[in-house]
Amino acid sequence: MSGPSSGCGFLMSVVVHGDSALNEQEKELNQRLRRLYPAVNEQETPLPRSWSPKDKFSYIGLSQNNLRVHYKGHGKTPKDAASVRATHPIPAACGVYYFEVKIISKGRDGYMGIGLSAQGVNMNRLPGWDKHSYGYHGDDGHSFCSSGTGQPYGPTFTTGDVIGCCVNLINNTCFYTKNGHSLGIAFTDLPPNLYPTVGLQTPGEVVDANFGQHPFVFDIEDYMREWRTKIQAQIEQFPIGEREGEWQAMIQKMVASYLVHHSYCATAEAFAKSTDQAVHEELASIKNRQKIQKLVLSGRMGEAIETTQQLYPNLLERNPDLLFMLKVRQFIEMVNGTDSEVRCLGGRSPKSQDSYPGSPRLFNSPTHKPTSSQAYLSGFDSNCCNGVSSSKAHSSAHGHKPCPVSMPSGELGVLNGSRTQQAGLSNDVEMEVDHISNGVSESSSNGFLNGSSTHGADLEDCDAEMEVESAQSKRQLCGGSQAAIERMIHFGRELQSMSEHLRRERGKNSTNKKMLKDAFSLLAYSDPWNSPVGYQLDSIQREPVCSTLNSAILETHNLPKQPPLAQAVGQAAQCLALMARTGIGSCAFASVDDYLH
Repeated sequence: MSGPSSGCGFLMSVVVHGDSALNEQEKELNQRLRRLYPAVNEQETPLPRSWSPKDKFSYIGLSQNNLRVHYKGHGKTPKDAASVRATHPIPAACGVYYFEVKIISKGRDGYMGIGLSAQGVNMNRLPGWDKHSYGYHGDDGHSFCSSGTGQPYGPTFTTGDVIGCCVNLINNTCFYTKNGHSLGIAFTDLPPNLYPTVGLQTPGEVVDANFGQHPFVFDIEDYMREWRTKIQAQIEQFPIGEREGEWQAMIQKMVASYLVHHSYCATAEAFAKSTDQAVHEELASIKNRQKIQKLVLSGRMGEAIETTQQLYPNLLERNPDLLFMLKVRQFIEMVNGTDSEVRCLGGRSPKSQDSYPGSPRLFNSPTHKPTSSQAYLSGFDSNCCNGVSSSKAHSSAHGHKPCPVSMPSGELGVLNGSRTQQAGLSNDVEMEVDHISNGVSESSSNGFLNGSSTHGADLEDCDAEMEVESAQSKRQLCGGSQAAIERMIHFGRELQSMSEHLRRERGKNSTNKKMLKDAFSLLAYSDPWNSPVGYQLDSIQREPVCSTLNSAILETHNLPKQPPLAQAVGQAAQCLALMARTGIGSCAFASVDDYLH
């Protein structure tokens, strides 16, 4: 009885262990390639990772994930030679590219060639014998440069040796290594888009390739550091001449505008004073933007929208797509439990409600009533608080005890615009309540804020309270309150109505459609934070929303949407990408980040 079952279990464990080992190897390969070639965009220009089963001569056999090459021909004459190319050409953005080949067996005669070739070069030949083909051969140690006649180059190589091939895409040269030692330049004036290539000619020849799957024998990273230093020295020695003062003034203006753009009030004032510049935006305006940014980055979207409408009355009316994006983010923060609309129903009355003169009240009062135009534009009733009906505001207002929430599947169908038929959801969808608010402190705002606002202390107190609660509780949907979940569902319905209104008035918008679908998809999971769409709940996703709103506000002051410094950095990055596409390898060692950090 135990024989077949235990054998089956052993087989299963071997398969699982094998898959795990392959995953680890793939992870190690990805990490090494990213470290060696950070400038390469593999979406555009994939790196060679193995030999191509489609781009080889028939006498070549491949095994071990297409990394091992063995000869399976007759091997009687040079006409029996056979080669194989890698899956992809070497991207120029590598700057310096390197791979190694280990000789597992030299076979009968050791007629092996290691090198490079262009697409279309005959594979019934050893590398180096034809035009746009280059090779270093083991039997005589000669290098072959697009010719059947070799030149003396290095030592012969045989079983056990590791031969490396390095392509310098900056000066278009190639050198080889043997067992970790450089043999000097073999080829110059290489054309672009060459493929790693290996060729064999006699029976018994077997070689293994290493495209980064394992550490290299040769210290290629030290060679890369040399070239990075050379390129950076060229950049630093660029002649400025008489224009140095002009350039310095321009850079100072760019820095000043960047500080103003991101609402670094105190720093902007100090920098302007030290460089004899004027700040081109009133200090009060900068602080207003900073106030809104703090609200967005702490997840309090309802307050951010209300404050924006009070300080910049017509901004969101003129930008309905922007308002829609903010409302979608507010829905996500409701799911997260961080928006004031649901926090007040979860038993937490945030201290920060009275922090700002324009903060919205959580419940209806005669002093808080949006205009009819605002209510129409946003798709919410005029008796709503931040777009959510307050008719149920006092019901279970302090019902924050964590418990499973039973939600009819029809509710999800309304939110997603269709009846949800997802596996695991029955007629009554039971959604576990497992979230607590995850406020973001100013230190995690990725450079948007510098805490110079007089209201910073209040927000920090609120964030500190939220963080303490987060450490003590499990994360719960909408903060763990049934009333908060009901409010969130109602908000979602109104958001769907707003989407339909925008589509009728302004036509289809694929961005808005996807944004809403992704947000509503959070409700399809009992634990949205660990779901495929859970990334939306990460506090870092607030930053692009914050940046978009900030840019829109700046436009109302006739200031640029993007600071010139950011535009210059973006332009430099685009120039490097263009250099990569046109085969200029020095782009690999001219990263803007190297100078900014």
